[in-house]
Amino acid sequence: MTYDRMLLRFGEVGLKGKNRAFFIRALAANVRRALMPLGKGFRVTTPYGRIFVDLPSGCNIDEVALALAKVFGLVSFSPVVQTELTMEAIALAARQELQAEGLPLTFKVAARRSLKTFPLDSMEINRELGGILLESFPELKVDLHNPQRVVNVEVRPEGAYVFSRVFPSSGGLPVGVTGKGVLLLSGGIDSPVAGWMAMKRGISLEAVYFDTPPFTSPRALAKVEKLAQILAQWAPVNLHVVNFTPVQQNLMEHVPEDLTITIMRRFMFRVAEELAHREKALAIITGENVGQVASQTLESLRTINEVVYLPVLRPVVALDKVEIMDLAKKIGTYSTSIEPHQDCCSLFVPAHPKTRPTSAQAEEAEREMDIPGLVAQAIKGTVSKRIVSEGHSGLL
Repeated sequence: MTYDRMLLRFGEVGLKGKNRAFFIRALAANVRRALMPLGKGFRVTTPYGRIFVDLPSGCNIDEVALALAKVFGLVSFSPVVQTELTMEAIALAARQELQAEGLPLTFKVAARRSLKTFPLDSMEINRELGGILLESFPELKVDLHNPQRVVNVEVRPEGAYVFSRVFPSSGGLPVGVTGKGVLLLSGGIDSPVAGWMAMKRGISLEAVYFDTPPFTSPRALAKVEKLAQILAQWAPVNLHVVNFTPVQQNLMEHVPEDLTITIMRRFMFRVAEELAHREKALAIITGENVGQVASQTLESLRTINEVVYLPVLRPVVALDKVEIMDLAKKIGTYSTSIEPHQDCCSLFVPAHPKTRPTSAQAEEAEREMDIPGLVAQAIKGTVSKRIVSEGHSGLL
């Protein structure tokens, strides 16, 4: 079966009122970007608030479907055949569509007519086309409630579209429409899932990884880069690798052991906020989950949070571990996250961390540390990469 176009459907984007055109333009731009690796010839248009992709001759529909399935903002899409505005042409395309994946046992016709000058209305198209298909395939039966195949017909000014295949996509909002966020990306299970969930709400990611050589190995950094590449399948990710070793050494010299994880997180937040200012990001995003570890009690979160002014988003905060793991498996990060290469958060966890640290305790622990100098040093030693998709990256 040869298809002319893809018809793309969006969900929330259609509810944006006066801002709808802005969201559709952003979604169309993201669709173009997703299709670029597949070659030339794809043309994305937005007539009458719909989105279509003109397909080049010989393109692989399955490859196109895989690319479009990872575009946030799309809820589904269908390969369509465009025909002339006659029932004969529509019927020919409908017969071919019914046979494309093997003839079903039951079917129904679902027509929509936006071209009011077409001689038949939607119900009349349903009845006439259904009768033609029953004559062409006597073994078929009509089932209006639970058909094996739905033959859809859209009658529009530029032609009629016939389709039956519907592919699901990612939903949510187009990445970038709500601004940038700085994601604290570790090598664990939670933070990549948090980043993916933030992207689904239209946030583009400035990911930051806190590298502590020689305490952590190059394989730990490679693991994080791999996670960023997986996330980049949905949208490009800027990865900022911070040399956190000087901060870590100061922590070991000046901070009581039971407070090291609290003070470490406070420094991470400070560095993340400085990066956010530099990259014009509007929020910090973390994979923190209430009650999961010692640094994620409400008291710890409050004490860590107070060193920054930007909002801190915690997309997985109310999920349990099994739910987070299921999402990680769904998006493809789980197998990488469980590789045995530790980041600094897991490597330097004290034997008995303080679970209810106060602001006064944290400030006293930091009293002999040069906070502005250490943050500036960490920012200066940051190396940034743009991660476009797996295997494609470059220094920013």
